[in-house]
Amino acid sequence: MIKRLFDVLASIIGLIILSPIILTAAVISVISQGFPIFFHHERLGRDGFPFTMVKFRTMDKGHSLSAKHDITRLTSWGRVLRKTSIDELPVLFNVIKGDMSLVGPRPMPTKYLPRFNKSQINRLNVKPGITGLAQVTGRNSLSWEERFALDVNYVKNNSFMGDLIIILKTLIVVFKGKNVDANNQEIMPEFMGSKKEAKKL
Repeated sequence: MIKRLFDVLASIIGLIILSPIILTAAVISVISQGFPIFFHHERLGRDGFPFTMVKFRTMDKGHSLSAKHDITRLTSWGRVLRKTSIDELPVLFNVIKGDMSLVGPRPMPTKYLPRFNKSQINRLNVKPGITGLAQVTGRNSLSWEERFALDVNYVKNNSFMGDLIIILKTLIVVFKGKNVDANNQEIMPEFMGSKKEAKKL
């Protein structure tokens, strides 16, 4: 209850404080990319239930074929949004709705559900978050296996004080712009499953 109350209050305050940035980003998005401004994508929520996550659109219109293909679809303005993490600000509405929390494992596309191994599936035991332990430990410089291991560790040991520390570290990481790209790639490659444990499923 304390975490939920904090999520809602912090998100509302954040939206009010960041409203000039959100409005400016929206106007520039219309001018440079046109409509739609937002990108809607179905993601895995708590216990694997899907929900629609909303972010600022950073790519040209069209369907995603692969991570390699998506890199060519990134717009110039989209790269700025990603580099500064401004594309994530609309996700605060998902937090207010109750789909997400401020802190938790990042929400993955629904198609990833059957690709998780028996350990990785535990990351779905809590609400996904805008930021999490993996994001302040190495962000996109980590492999999928490393990120998911940190997510599972968070699920097992999460606490309200730990969340506050992660939020503080997130502000530092975003301000410095560290580890936004995935090993010199602008987009994290698609997770196809962990081969080591795939046969056990």
